[in-house]
Amino acid sequence: MILYSNNDDHYSHRVRIVLAEKDIACEIRETSNEEAPEEVLALNPYHSLPILADRDLGLYDTGVMLEYLDERFPHPPLLPVYPVSRANSRTLMLRIDKEWCPLVDTLIAKELSEKELLIVREELLNEISTVAPTFKEFNFFMSEDFSLIDCYLAPILWRLPSLGINLPLNRHLKPLLDYQTKIFARPSFQDSLSLIERDQRD
Repeated sequence: MILYSNNDDHYSHRVRIVLAEKDIACEIRETSNEEAPEEVLALNPYHSLPILADRDLGLYDTGVMLEYLDERFPHPPLLPVYPVSRANSRTLMLRIDKEWCPLVDTLIAKELSEKELLIVREELLNEISTVAPTFKEFNFFMSEDFSLIDCYLAPILWRLPSLGINLPLNRHLKPLLDYQTKIFARPSFQDSLSLIERDQRD
């Protein structure tokens, strides 16, 4: 099994967290969309990373990758057992993909004016702030157990300072800040970080 991973990409980071959490033997080849071999990019009709190759199987959607890894390596499980809970988890992951990730990608691309980027930062901060109260009720994101949803959220939270967003130290966000500290200290999260990602918080 080989993961062709972009070493500073939050989508690739999700997959690396799952690999570390489940202690899966997988070769991680760090590259970029510009430097990846054409035969690798050919596994993805959209010619972008990450790409997970497992024998004759080539996966290029991170949601599919994460569920494939969770099913193939079931311990520890990262999705709930019951259908309703699994559907709720998938809905939350979809929300992050559709609502948060485009904002993150816009800030990373830096193709807008500083005034426009400021608006995007405020929108992302507002989106993140809305979920802060849930961490009063659960140990992890809408769950008592670490799950795939945390694998979606953690890479975004890790990148906030490099995107020009600093979570304010206030009472409303304290549950989220405590969650963030706990997630970042998790051995699987630390093991998932590339050298470039470590520098984002130094």
